[in-house]
Amino acid sequence: MRRRATAAALAAVTTLVAAGCSGVPGSVTPVDEPEFAQELAIPPLAESRVVDGVRTFSLTAQEGTTSFAPATDAGTATETWGFDGAYLGPTLRAERGEKVAVEVSNDLGETTSVHWHGMHLPAAMDGGPHQAVEPGGTWRPAWTIDQPAATLWYHPHPHGQTEEHVYRGLAGMFILDDDASRAADLPSTYGVDDVPVVVQDKVFDDGGQLELSDDGGEPGTLGGTVMTNGTVGAYQEVTTERLRLRLLNGSTARTYQLGFADREMDLVATDGGLLDAPVRLDEVRLAPGERAEVVVEMAPGETTRLRSSEADLGGVAAPFAMGGNDAFDVLELRAADELAPSPEPAWGPSRHAAGDALHEQDASVTRTFDLDERTINGERMDMGRIDEVATAGATEIWEVRNTIPMPHSFHVHDVQFRVLTIDGEAPPPELAGPKDTVYLEPRRTYRLLMRFDDYTDDRLPYMYHCHMLLHEDEGMMGQFLVVEPGSDAAPGRAGHLAGHAGPDDGADDGHAAHDAGARQVGDGYGPRRAAPTHDHG
Repeated sequence: MRRRATAAALAAVTTLVAAGCSGVPGSVTPVDEPEFAQELAIPPLAESRVVDGVRTFSLTAQEGTTSFAPATDAGTATETWGFDGAYLGPTLRAERGEKVAVEVSNDLGETTSVHWHGMHLPAAMDGGPHQAVEPGGTWRPAWTIDQPAATLWYHPHPHGQTEEHVYRGLAGMFILDDDASRAADLPSTYGVDDVPVVVQDKVFDDGGQLELSDDGGEPGTLGGTVMTNGTVGAYQEVTTERLRLRLLNGSTARTYQLGFADREMDLVATDGGLLDAPVRLDEVRLAPGERAEVVVEMAPGETTRLRSSEADLGGVAAPFAMGGNDAFDVLELRAADELAPSPEPAWGPSRHAAGDALHEQDASVTRTFDLDERTINGERMDMGRIDEVATAGATEIWEVRNTIPMPHSFHVHDVQFRVLTIDGEAPPPELAGPKDTVYLEPRRTYRLLMRFDDYTDDRLPYMYHCHMLLHEDEGMMGQFLVVEPGSDAAPGRAGHLAGHAGPDDGADDGHAAHDAGARQVGDGYGPRRAAPTHDHG
């Protein structure tokens, strides 16, 4: 089922680009819409135990089979992967300030990893390609939750294999809470009025098995079956006047334009946490890896559907071939005849707000990143090369540009950034909140503001990359270190990084795996230093 683009396929896409096919109507990637007759599966909240003050979770990557009827014939057992089950994984949940650890076991027949997407944590705990977990192996990352309440997620990040591992089903949500979210007037009963919605698309072969298409299409496999939480044709019973949907684009390539045809919704949070105030929207665009929390209002007895309309891909050369012309329903909401009251969405600032704030005037470094077909700044990913070195405590501006008319996105590990401007203009309200992943409209410059706090390691890097997972696997990724002031670490070859780091030996010290001689700074529970103070009047 592995999909890898060929030179000929890329040449065909280039021909489409050169021909300027954006005006062609229709779609070559349509989505089949089933009857919405199956109750939405809600991923369970992961069990945990507190040991010596550390909230400890366990996750096992494993094989299984799943029914995706009616997309497949009734009784068809589709081979899938999941965490603690056949498909997807449980929702992990923790509070800001808590020490957490996750005991990860790999029962698959091949090496994988678990990356905590959107999480601020030491590089050794990040779960990128240097923290590989071999078959039969275990890994125990540990860190302190020190960031605002947010809807994050976890997924594999093995070098060159991320697309396949996510596509097979390895993914789950990681919800963070804090003082602001606990006090907010927002729906908050998990699975009832606060609902996780993992949106994914799939291709099935004639035998009902998952297939990664090999036709060279861009930006990767665009499936004709769309599901939520692994449920095809899902509905959710609504028992309250307002429903909070935690939306995650868990697809490997498709971008969604999510909203409701018959009503507006309140956007309350983006990737990294709550906005300053609700934003009333018709729809929100989510590229792979992006999240949004929305609140929708319902009346007794009515039915509505979450829908993906034609996605605004921002002037790509051939939207009809890249999912831009596809429109389809995603999830049906069915309101009960009587609904419990829900307040208007509202919340106050966290007590951590001043320390979390980013200020453009603090920026001391500006970096430039150009994304082409499969390169960033002309380079393909090299596990043995450091591309950038940042200093702990520094605020930086990253100017990121998608140089060609194909879909690309940009994800930075460890930090939540703010979009300062797009082509010199203020971003739209839906991009004004904390972000870790952003869709890059072709040939526009995105200025991203970020700060590198707390954790340093002069040997193990974080990643930045396109989150169209085929692109990532084929080299559209770079590595950066966060080091102490005065460190002599510099971009270039780093022999100790070649290949994968080995899996953890199962010791309970919370340290991730390291190559020989690598150094872990701190115990994983940080922070390494006090948060910087800001005095801007």
